[in-house]
Amino acid sequence: MNILIVEDEELAVRKLTRLLHEVEPTLTIAGVTVSIQQTVEWMEQQRAAHQPEPDLIFMDIELADGQSFEIFERVEVYSKVVFTTSYDEYALQAFKVNSIDYLLKPVQREDLTRSLKKYHDLTGQRPADLAQLPINLEKVLLSWQAQQQPKSYRKRFLVRQGQRLVSVEVGDIAYFYSDERFSFFRCHSGQKYLVDYTMDELADSLDPELFSRISRGLIVTHQAVEQMQPYFGNRLALTLAPAFEKEALVSREKVSDFKKWMGR
Repeated sequence: MNILIVEDEELAVRKLTRLLHEVEPTLTIAGVTVSIQQTVEWMEQQRAAHQPEPDLIFMDIELADGQSFEIFERVEVYSKVVFTTSYDEYALQAFKVNSIDYLLKPVQREDLTRSLKKYHDLTGQRPADLAQLPINLEKVLLSWQAQQQPKSYRKRFLVRQGQRLVSVEVGDIAYFYSDERFSFFRCHSGQKYLVDYTMDELADSLDPELFSRISRGLIVTHQAVEQMQPYFGNRLALTLAPAFEKEALVSREKVSDFKKWMGR
């Protein structure tokens, strides 16, 4: 496979070249261009010399002389393209051209591996299947957009209080905990409620900026932590408010992350 790299940062070129050869040692770097003008000239010279088109182009969006989308306006680009950029606002525009992927800098090996696999999957299709390419690219874009969407977290819980249901805002909750097979939360007011979720489900649905899971059975807020003390086994013992009936211990593997979370 022949690769063209369109990138105006020397360090980025070196890193991308190294990663490409690590992931696929047999590929060849057919050329490196650093600007819109140089890329257009390189492509025109290749065609004048009857040289084959690059199989794949890794193209930075922000170049010294403008955005690389201009290349597509000045010359026909037949190769598949993977865009690389430090910004994430160009995805829609990128997928309107030959793009099969969109990588944010610094490019990671796992992302690069995925892009090369995607190229092989697409180009390995039977000719009759090539008509499906726009649909595949649309799926890629939708998947990418879904990954970029900020995750939404729970804002309230509907719980039972006697014979009625009440809605409790997460800002009113001091901590969640498990007791036997059930999960509960206690509000800053001291009120306790049964909640119909496992601790794993709760941990996944709560904003990690506001809640920290300190052990398998306890999730706390900043406001609930009154004191922290070293505890046997490189753990931390917490004093919570409202008072927690059991020991509130930060497990050893979570101590470092918990301290960073408390300092934010």
